[in-house]
Amino acid sequence: MGSSRITGGLAILGPEETALLRLLDDTFARWATDAGAGEISAPPVYPVDELANLDLYVNFPHLALVAGGLEAPTPGPSEGRFPPERVVGPHLGLPTATCFAAYLLHQDRQVPRDTLVTLVNRCFRNESRFDGLRRLLSFQMREIVAIGSFEHTQTVIGRFRQRIEEFLGRLSLDVTVEAASDPFFQADGARALLQRVQPVKYEFQVDDLAIASVNTHRNFFGERCRITVEPDGSTAFTGCVAFGLERWLAVLVDRHGSAGQARAVVEQALREPHFV
Repeated sequence: MGSSRITGGLAILGPEETALLRLLDDTFARWATDAGAGEISAPPVYPVDELANLDLYVNFPHLALVAGGLEAPTPGPSEGRFPPERVVGPHLGLPTATCFAAYLLHQDRQVPRDTLVTLVNRCFRNESRFDGLRRLLSFQMREIVAIGSFEHTQTVIGRFRQRIEEFLGRLSLDVTVEAASDPFFQADGARALLQRVQPVKYEFQVDDLAIASVNTHRNFFGERCRITVEPDGSTAFTGCVAFGLERWLAVLVDRHGSAGQARAVVEQALREPHFV
């Protein structure tokens, strides 16, 4: 794809692809800040006990990646890896989603009922297979995260669902909105069954690829991170809107032939009047 390099689920984007990705991310970030979201920043790794508290290793053990230091001195890697005995206690976890930072930031805090933040971060998933920019080991995800009352989370999700659908229409991309049977849950797990019975995640699929989603978490993260809501101290509800940036890139470049041409199409769509 253009001047990008993709190997082993890892992508180095060339200048044109990077420019298109930045345009998309700037657009989604502006949607968030126009709605009153504050921009936050997050690290690419977390202590494993913090991610364990969010059930990452219960829900997604097949996708999880961890990191630790190397025992020194140590010889170089052999056949692309270090011997396990030379790795010092992997104590850092690589997140599978960007929104974890929003809950950890507000842990043990009381927040307004209409709290809204946005951030972009690296995510990591140890997929069974990789497929160009459509499915990567490391990728960038922009999220808009609502914390507070249940009504607030649903208002945010409804607002951005409408905006995503209109934007895709402006880009002449046919979209299917599907209730997700999330492959990130263990197939035989209780939460996977619950999600099939009572969907809490909807995906926006273009060319059979989920490029965005809206997610209702109810009060799960509020309970785990002990986030409460002003003024009564009730447990916070959360919800988020997620954009897989490389996936948007994959769909647009495949449709228009190059990142440069795709960028021109996106810029034209953004210039059209009456865009919500």
